[in-house]
Amino acid sequence: MTATPELATLTGEYTLDAAHSTIGFTARHAMVTNIKGKFLDFTGTLHLDGSDPARSTAALDVTMDSIDTGSADRDGHLKSADFFKTDEFPKMTFRSTGAESLGGDDYRITGDLKILGTTKPLTIDLEFNGAAKDPFGNERVGFEGKAEIKRSEWGLTWNAALETGGVLVSDKIKLNFDISAIKQA
Repeated sequence: MTATPELATLTGEYTLDAAHSTIGFTARHAMVTNIKGKFLDFTGTLHLDGSDPARSTAALDVTMDSIDTGSADRDGHLKSADFFKTDEFPKMTFRSTGAESLGGDDYRITGDLKILGTTKPLTIDLEFNGAAKDPFGNERVGFEGKAEIKRSEWGLTWNAALETGGVLVSDKIKLNFDISAIKQA
């Protein structure tokens, strides 16, 4: 698909603005409610090719010890050997391997997600939220994305059976991305 002339002006290198971005997730807890969390420390880069979106790339590095679910006890458990083993595996990474325009403001990026030393493919559906110059003169772009994974595929298998049936933590995890990135001069 050919990009619009306006998109061609966005071509360049971008750095994620962590202060205005969110890398988050949702997990089903006790089969009855959703628990939301996010990572507070991450870095990332984008190469956008507005003329040929398929040539765009993305890289993301997340500090696993920065997990925040609003509960210090739960966060401590998630950092432990039962889940993320943050002492042994301090980072989660994503490196894109492909990108495509789906039409309109919709895009799809595929890549490799590495958690606990295990790398598996991940597809993220993205919506382009727009581009603007901020009050400080920075050229910004925004994307909103979502994906689903089965945590067991990365070796995240800890769980507890519930007395009423089912398990404490869902295998399916919803990932969400609200990205603001600044164009590099």
